[in-house]
Formats: sequence, structure tokens, C-alpha cells
Amino acid sequence: MGKLKIAVIGAGSISSAHLSSYAKNPEVEIYAICDLVEERARSAAEKYGAAKVYTDYHELLADSEVDAVSICTWNNTHVEISIAALDAGKHVLCEKPMSTDIDKALALQEAVKRSGKQLQVGFVRRYSGSAKVLKQFIDSGDLGDIYYAKASILRRLGNPGGWFSDVERSGGGPLMDIGVHIVDLCWYLMGRPKVKSVTGNTYTKLGNRTNIKNLDFYKAADYDASKNTVEDLANALIRFDNGASLFVDVSFTLHTKQSVSSVTLYGDKGGAEVEPDFVIVSEKHDTILNMTPQIDYPGFNMEEGFQNEINHFVNCCLGRAELISPVEDGVEITKILCGIYESSKTGKEVLF
Repeated sequence: MGKLKIAVIGAGSISSAHLSSYAKNPEVEIYAICDLVEERARSAAEKYGAAKVYTDYHELLADSEVDAVSICTWNNTHVEISIAALDAGKHVLCEKPMSTDIDKALALQEAVKRSGKQLQVGFVRRYSGSAKVLKQFIDSGDLGDIYYAKASILRRLGNPGGWFSDVERSGGGPLMDIGVHIVDLCWYLMGRPKVKSVTGNTYTKLGNRTNIKNLDFYKAADYDASKNTVEDLANALIRFDNGASLFVDVSFTLHTKQSVSSVTLYGDKGGAEVEPDFVIVSEKHDTILNMTPQIDYPGFNMEEGFQNEINHFVNCCLGRAELISPVEDGVEITKILCGIYESSKTGKEVLF
């Protein structure tokens, strides 16, 4: 059997994580790159040895040589391009968030069903070594019933600007960009319970703080400090139908001493911290134990996470593995994210 011919649609910053991981998989041929900016697509194609360059994804999808695609475009285009790819007979790896609209998410779910093709949602933190090990402990019952989780990614200065800060393209600010990661990771490790209700708040108090000097931060390729239409902080209490709850808060900018990234789960037999360190808490002989699993990357390592994610997608395309992050999970996370924004807008709890 020949190599799986991959095309990447969208040659912005996140595409490099996909491309470098595909390049390290011996069963993949990076066949084509597509971007609205031809020069950017051509540069990536030269770097990774892709034979074809496109500026129109419809033309790429009409290429019968393409087996599967990674979609690394603006958030508001994920569903549209995914459906087109599925209908063209391609397998799809769609970056997170899968959708910024619940009706569109459901339409994509239907497209997956009728196509018979694989669609993997890019919930990359599920593929980290720590998440994989912790899930084995959870599935074995070592933490018991997980009834509460708490997660934060708080940047004190970290609005990437560009399309990230344009609500029309991004769908939202830190909640859509980084909040989706920790909401999904907690939900996945909690056993993927159905969401029952969401109470959320978003704030636009600080903007992008372009006045700050002497501190550097990541800037999007199309960074423009004059444009910012997204929230700078979001928080939420999410309740599930099994009685469990999740509290999450995320920010692009906040008057805090230092940036924070933490994910913690609590069960009736044990608990676990996944980020920034990996620790499992339990008790034995009436003594509380803090156990430190010995793994290569105790927290989230981007290179490891994306390599595992890409390798799994390739295996699914080749019929050797089952999806870990299917479209149905993308729909449920979309419900949660949209529910947080709706709750903040109305000032009321959103019930499902």
C-alpha cells in the first residue's frame, strides 16, 4: 500500500505543528498545501516537499490524489471546509474549535454520517502522554467517581491579535482559543458526561493592552493592534447530567502576578493534577499519597501532543484505529462554548 497523501488547508502558525508531525510519520506523503496567500502556501510546500500548491480549497479537494486533509484555517471556516472535504471523499482532521455555532456543528455531524469518512477533531491535549496515562488510572477506577474538575489558563499579557481578536473569524477570544483545550480535556477525563447547564461570564475590561512595554508575547501573522472585538476573560460553571461539575476560567489579559495553566480533577477515591505537573493523589493505610507518574513529559508538551495526534489520525485513516476525538465530541464541546457566551449575554443559566 502506498503512502497516505495528505493536504494541509491553511498555512498559518498552527499548520507547522501538523506539517512537522506529518513529516515524521513514515506512512505519510505531504502532497499539497493550500492558503489564501500563495506565497505562504508555496513557502510551506518548499519546506515540506509538497508537490502541489493551491489558493482555493475547492480546487484542492477536486484533486483525486488527496486522501486526507488537515484543516488549519480561521475558526468560522472549519465546518464549511470540513463538509466540503467529506463530500469530496477525504478524511478530515479539523482543528479546534470544531465549530463556533451549534447548528453548523450538527450539520457537520450529519456530513460525517453520510460520507463514511473519518473526521478527527483536533483536541490535541487528549493525545498527551499524561492524559493517556491518567485515563488508564481513571478507567481502572483508581479515582472513583469524578465529581468536580477545575481548570485555568490565565495569561496576563497574551492577546495574539490578528484573526484571533476578530470575533467574526474566531468566534470569540480566550474561550475559543485556549479555553476549548482545558474544557475538553476535563470533560474527556471525566467520562464525557452530557452537559446539563452552563452559567458563564465574559469580560472586555482591558482590551489588548498594547500600551504595555518591556514584555514580549506571541503575535499572529496578521497582527493589528487597532482591532480587538473579543473578550479578554471568560469563566464558567458547567454542570453535567451525572451531577458532576466543572469550573473554568481563561484570559488573554488579566492583572495577575503571573500567567497560570492548571488542570485538576477530583474523585471520591482519588484526585489528579494534569497541568502544570502530573500528580495522582490517593490514600492507603489511612495515609494520603501524592504519586508522581514517571513519564517523558509530565505536563503538556506540544511536540509530543501533536505527533501523537497526527499518528493517531493516520492510523484511523488506514483503518487501524478508532477515533479518540470524533465529531460527536466536537458537537458537545460546541454546545458548552456557545452556552457560556449565551449565558454571559443573557445573564441567565443556559439549560440543555
